[in-house]
Amino acid sequence: MTVLYGAEHRALQDAHDTRRLADLWQDKLIHRELAPEEQTFIASRDMFFLATVDEEGRPTVSYKGGAEGFVRVLDPTTLAFPGYDGNGMFLSAGNIATTRSIGMLFIDFETPHRLRVQGDAEIVREGPLVESFPGASHAVRVAVTDAFVNCARYVHRYKKLGPSRHTPAAGGDQPLAEWKRIDWVSPHLAAADSRAIADAGPLTMDEYGSLVAEGKS
Repeated sequence: MTVLYGAEHRALQDAHDTRRLADLWQDKLIHRELAPEEQTFIASRDMFFLATVDEEGRPTVSYKGGAEGFVRVLDPTTLAFPGYDGNGMFLSAGNIATTRSIGMLFIDFETPHRLRVQGDAEIVREGPLVESFPGASHAVRVAVTDAFVNCARYVHRYKKLGPSRHTPAAGGDQPLAEWKRIDWVSPHLAAADSRAIADAGPLTMDEYGSLVAEGKS
């Protein structure tokens, strides 16, 4: 397992008399191989939060969603997930390609329950793994370095109303993202989006705002 505690962690633990507890978690809780029940939990999720850092240590956190099971357990120490169409910034993917260090947080908001996974990730740009995720521009393969169940006492209970309409279909098709129709955005889109934008027509920022307010974006 990875040693998680540095000098400042230890200073805080000592200030609050939790060093013994922290060492207990390091010894008993944190592990590298995903247990069968953890593999099942990950495979049942349709979203997770992804944390990455750039070359200067600046973090970003991203919500990742898809169909149930879009994060795959390839083996007890390896995960994979798709890179779907986004805003074109490639913040998470660029960070992964640069530093490789990631954190993944899987949550069940109904039970509640949560699992944290740290890993060393790589961007897979082509080949069978990418092709196995219809609608993906790339895939991410994650070598798990640490995994542990986290106390869920502060997780608020929510019920899912339904999946995002933008979740890629079995063949990879998905509806046009409405923000791409904003009049000052569309001239800067990739050529692949130009035809769809021309067919759908432009939106003003106010019109887009109205769609967002109505939950139609």
